This record gives sequence, C-alpha cells and structure tokens, in this order.
Amino acid sequence: MPPFWRFIFIFFLVEYGIMEKDLFKASNYDFKIAKELIAQSPKRPRDESRLLILNKKSGKLDEKVFSEIINFFQKGDCLVLNNTKVFKARIFGKKDSGAKIEIFLLQKLKRGLWQCLVKPAKRAKIGSKIFFKENFQAEVKERTDKGLFIIQFYPQEIEGLIEDIGQTPLPPYIKKESDLKSYQTVYAKKKGAVAAPTAGLHFTKRLINKLKSKGVKIIYLTLHCGLGTFQPIKKEDIRDHQMAEEYVEISEEAAQIINDAKCQKKKIFAVGTTVVRSLESASSQDRRVKKYLGQTDLYITPGYDFKSVDGLITNFHTPLSTNLVLVSSFSSPQLIKKAYRYGKENQFRFFSFGDAMLII
Repeated sequence: MPPFWRFIFIFFLVEYGIMEKDLFKASNYDFKIAKELIAQSPKRPRDESRLLILNKKSGKLDEKVFSEIINFFQKGDCLVLNNTKVFKARIFGKKDSGAKIEIFLLQKLKRGLWQCLVKPAKRAKIGSKIFFKENFQAEVKERTDKGLFIIQFYPQEIEGLIEDIGQTPLPPYIKKESDLKSYQTVYAKKKGAVAAPTAGLHFTKRLINKLKSKGVKIIYLTLHCGLGTFQPIKKEDIRDHQMAEEYVEISEEAAQIINDAKCQKKKIFAVGTTVVRSLESASSQDRRVKKYLGQTDLYITPGYDFKSVDGLITNFHTPLSTNLVLVSSFSSPQLIKKAYRYGKENQFRFFSFGDAMLII
C-alpha cells in the first residue's frame, strides 16, 4: 500500500477505535442468516429486485428498486460487465464397482484434461476409471496439493457429454431446482464459468438498453468464475487465505474506453466482485487499465488501494467469503455490517438469487 493511503487507512482505524489486527479476523466476516432470507429463485422481472444504496462517504443507506439504478449514472460513465457463461459443470459417473461418483469440472487445462473436484474424494484413486454413458469414460491422473484432481476424459471432446448429462452447478444453499437459464446473465457470452457472476443477474436487456440511451458506455470483460470465486475463507487471519487462479480477458478496446472515461472524470461502475478483481489485476500504478489475458489470483483485503473503480454493484454475499471481504474493503467492514444488518431487519433476499447493493 502506498504511504499516503497507508496513512489514511491507519487514521480511519484510529478514528473509529478499531485495532488493525481486528480487521483481519475471520470472525468479523462471519454472520448468521435466517434460511427464509436465502433466495431460492431469481426475481421476476430481474430488474424489480430491491436495491440498497450505500454511500461510503456519509454512511447513509437508501432503498430503491433495481431498475432505478439508472438514476445514478451520467452520460459518459462506464458500466463494466462480466460476460462469462456458466456451463453444466456437474457430471455423474460410476466406477467399475458400480459406486457413484460426482465430478465438478473446474477448469479445462488442455484438450480432454480437466481440473476437477470429486465427491467422494476417497473414491478417486490415481489411475481409477470413471464411466459415463455410451463410450465416455475418464481416468484420474493426479491429485494436487490443494485437494483437486486432474482427470483425463476419453474421447477428449466432452462438450457434448456435458450438455447431455451435466447439471447446473447451483450453490448448495439453493435447494430449489433451477434451470441454467435462470442462473445466467442476459449478456452471458463466453462459456467457461462454474459459478455465475451474480451481481449481473439483476440486469435485463431493457435496462441495459435504457442505460445505453442515456449515454452510458457498456463494456464487457471476461472472468471465468471458478474455485477462487466461491471457496470460503478457512484461516483465522483472512490474509492467510490463498485465492485460486481464474482466467481473465480484457480487450485493448475495453481498456482504452475505460481510460478515456477516467481522463474525462467520468465514473467507472463495476458489476460484481469479479469485475473489480479483473480491472484491478489489469491496472497499473498510474491507475490506467491495460489489456489483460491470463490468470489472476488477486485477493483484496482491507487497506487495498483501489485504482480503477468508483462504484460497485454487488449482492449480499455469503459469510466468510472473499466477496464479502472485497466489498468490506471497498467501503469499510463497519459500513458493510451496517448494511447487512439493515438487509436482515428489512427482509432483503440474500446470496446468489437475492437483492442487490450499490456502493458509491
């Protein structure tokens, strides 16, 4: 952290009587939520979900309908969206013994070779075979030091198999069956995610067109949400958590539009924590966004110097998640606790299919 921002950060801690070490305790990012507040299906229409406005300067909270978010944009502002597309990442097979085994596809390493989670893991011995329908099968090649598995599929092109027998990779707290379309943004384009960038689920094509008509610049980047997005923090000190790498793609054109807008003193609004992490991964110390093509394991914790984002559209996140830590870093842990307390007291809908928050 640069010295100036380090000074501001320490001043904030002293002003509010907070010990710096307390900001990094995992217990500060844990909370209980009533199961009836966990949304089991998306709002219809999507842009009629509730929207909590959090002003991080004044600490003021205000409540709107999501479609009213357009009123917070000016001509020339940028709205940055993650156009990753969720695929049917959960597939089920059997071993020679007939024992059932679940494979959660995380990342394609090369043709036919995938990084996966396996359940139950004890059944995935190195060299063991897993059989699917017809002539499809797989072999467990390796187990990584992070408990993941490298699995080779035969035949090597498994896209047809995924479409045929794969299931939507819904989070475990969603008990209601949901089709893939419901767990997909309306602008999803590039297939490769195993979790949806859920802040984007609130947007409709109608709302995006209204924003365009107002002169807002709509920009797309790609971060394929993988293990890094949904893996919970298990360390007592949140700084000890390690983010898994995820693939990011930001075009030269997208970077230039953002940089031009910043030069013109226009605001950059990120839709979701994946967009924030993508932009920050591609940002230089002079606060310019560059073309980016590759992996990122950027993990944002309190005290981080944000270089690219002025406003953040996000959801109400799960406890002990890196997403919750990021939004707490963008505003402050105290303000996020205040906002979440308001959300619980006023029956907001939480998590992936839940209501939204705008932090400005």
